Amino acid sequence: MNLSDVKLVVTDMDGTLLNSKHEVSDLFFELFELLKANNIHFVAASGRQYHSILDKLAAIKEHITIVAENGAYIVKNDEELFVNAISQNDVENLLQLCNHIDGVHLVVCGKNKAYILNESEQFQNTIAEYYTEYKVLHSFDELPKDDFFKIALCHHGGAEEFIYPYVQHLENDWQIKVSGKLWIDISQHASHKGNAIAKIQKQHGITEAQTMAFGDYNNDLEMLKKASFSYAMENAHPNVKEVANYQTLTNDNNGVEAILQKLIASINP
Repeated sequence: MNLSDVKLVVTDMDGTLLNSKHEVSDLFFELFELLKANNIHFVAASGRQYHSILDKLAAIKEHITIVAENGAYIVKNDEELFVNAISQNDVENLLQLCNHIDGVHLVVCGKNKAYILNESEQFQNTIAEYYTEYKVLHSFDELPKDDFFKIALCHHGGAEEFIYPYVQHLENDWQIKVSGKLWIDISQHASHKGNAIAKIQKQHGITEAQTMAFGDYNNDLEMLKKASFSYAMENAHPNVKEVANYQTLTNDNNGVEAILQKLIASINP
């Protein structure tokens, strides 16, 4: 394993780069400066909205690429590289198909804002962490004009048990991703992190053999397959550990940073 070949580092956010308190470590920002000094490009790839990722990584925003909404939206230094929106009509149809699921909370994820209904305080507290920019509506009939990237479904009892069985039948027409313990995302088939990373690799002339990626949940699977140096977090979903070529420590034990330190050491022995 020759880490010194790496030219691109990609990491998921929640459960991966962020600790359980949704924080980025000071150590990461120190290591990022060393990555930049060695011409290694960094990509943050998340199911979060663009504004939320930007908020977490504001100090380095001018030097990174952000893959938001599971790959539906790619931005580098304020330049949009990819926008894969769902039509308003499809959004309305998906909402009708999903709003009958008992106990589910719906989020319509747009470029400008995320849109939710006026529901429980618990759900609004959850939303505030993942969506820096959001608007509470009385009805989804009030949706403004926006580029809509996905429908996110949240169930506080667990996504795989209480949401997935009710949306599984949509998989021929839509990408259905369990993106966290509480979350399932519905988007277009091309809106996944693997497709986004392939576009970035092509833009920079970087191969899979020169790519390092970190993830913890099922929305990271395609991304990990685009990297020879693919790492599952110790806290990762079993599917992720099966796909990744390597494993690192948990997100609360600086699992990403531990490998980045090895990467820097391999370049500057």
